[in-house]
Amino acid sequence: MNITFNQLKIFEKVAELKSVTKASEALFLTQPAVSIQLKKLEEQFDIPLFELVGRQIYITPFGENVLQSAQTILRETDQLKYKTLQHKGILSGKLKISIVSTAKYIMPYLISDFMNKYSGIELSMDVTNRSSVIEHLKNNEVDFALISVMPVEVELEEFQLMDNELYLVGKTNPFPQQLELKKAQLENLPFIFREKGSATRMAMTKFLKDQEIEVHKSLQLTSNEAVKQALMAGLGYSVMPKIGISNALTTSKLVVIPYPGLPIKTKWRLVWLKNKKLSLTAQRLLTELKQNKEQILAKQFN
Repeated sequence: MNITFNQLKIFEKVAELKSVTKASEALFLTQPAVSIQLKKLEEQFDIPLFELVGRQIYITPFGENVLQSAQTILRETDQLKYKTLQHKGILSGKLKISIVSTAKYIMPYLISDFMNKYSGIELSMDVTNRSSVIEHLKNNEVDFALISVMPVEVELEEFQLMDNELYLVGKTNPFPQQLELKKAQLENLPFIFREKGSATRMAMTKFLKDQEIEVHKSLQLTSNEAVKQALMAGLGYSVMPKIGISNALTTSKLVVIPYPGLPIKTKWRLVWLKNKKLSLTAQRLLTELKQNKEQILAKQFN
């Protein structure tokens, strides 16, 4: 057999995503390049690794066996690489982090100095919805996650990083002559919600409930970026984290609308499974964040 590490990596990613197109995007390769390497790998065996049903790729039972061996080889190769770096006195290893979509405005800045300092660390950061982040934690698939509201369905340790403030915003203030809107005026506005399970939606829903505000017209979108674009287009109003709309506020593409009980204040928290044995890499990140939090916040979020 003449199997390359590159072929094994491509095979693993196609098996994970069940799509050559998605695998090529994830690996930053062209689709033909992925297809060619996958075909060369399959030619090494007399039994198919995949089967195509409609447009969906499914791994065969034999393919599952090959995948297990491929993952073992890739894992051992990574460990050998990390051990080589460690013998040279270089901190190395994989760091896996899962973050909610709004946290993409935060996490890269929190860890940029750390990643530049330790070039031997490989970072995998999944930006997804809150439900998926919690599943990653429950299944022990990540070292850390970044969230703003602690879940009740899984026991976690936490390190509070920074404030998270949510404001009522829109393209324009519908009643600019007033210092604060009244309840009846707010109830007549169209509201834009995040999807169910989103921490932003939970905060917004709780605010409306606490204020006894009845929403008569609403839209639902599945990301903060989609909500922001809808707000800037004038489709409605929403309660949004300031961290994700700061540029739009600075350029007056969105405005804050004053209302009693706002802003809503929560905390951005770095969390990990309770009693989890953190890797050396994860321990170092946590230690440096605790030691340098104030300097990082002053530098990146002043």
